[in-house]
Amino acid sequence: MKTRVLLIGGRSKARILAQSLLERGYQVTVINSSYADCEKLAQNERLKVIAGDGSRPCVLEDAGAGEADIAIALTPADEDNLVICELCKKKFQIPKTISLLSDPKKTAFFYKMGVDRVICAISVVAGIIEQQAFMDELISSVPIGEGRVRICELPVAEGDRAVRKLVRDLDLPKEVIIGCILRQSQTLIPKGDTEIFEGDILVLISSSDQDEVAIRKLKGELSWRK
Repeated sequence: MKTRVLLIGGRSKARILAQSLLERGYQVTVINSSYADCEKLAQNERLKVIAGDGSRPCVLEDAGAGEADIAIALTPADEDNLVICELCKKKFQIPKTISLLSDPKKTAFFYKMGVDRVICAISVVAGIIEQQAFMDELISSVPIGEGRVRICELPVAEGDRAVRKLVRDLDLPKEVIIGCILRQSQTLIPKGDTEIFEGDILVLISSSDQDEVAIRKLKGELSWRK
């Protein structure tokens, strides 16, 4: 039986995540308060889409929360995400809850309240900086003065040149590093021997004029050795 995943909120993030989960064979239901976003989501016939406020028990019930294996709260409001995870865990007995979090100071509290996994983008970036192995590379790649730094997420799809490659073999520009890898419910800080898999989301940290080069190399649109 397919693993059943319930996504609550998230707008464009929900669309990207839902597609990734469907490609991996999960059964996905999405709750979104924006009717316009629901219309876009409903274009994918494999998705079950519910329009409504995912922090309300009646909406969760309509979405079949009682049958879900995983609930992922993606709204922009930390408080709403906590309420959603609490309802999913305690009222609907969903085994695993995951919450997006804006304020890293709330991480311990979310875990204390029973959320199984908390994902905070700020904490991910902070963790990268704290990794001594990345310090020299970060210092050399972050421009100064009028330069800019760009952080972007790159989904790895079937057929991409990066699939099954080790990080050390990617030959990315010096100004680009893979800060972390989002793999299902895991957030990985990559090492040289970390292998890239289809379905991974690579978080790239780069100077503004090198991210496109890196993406083209990872996708296979440029020669691997430029």
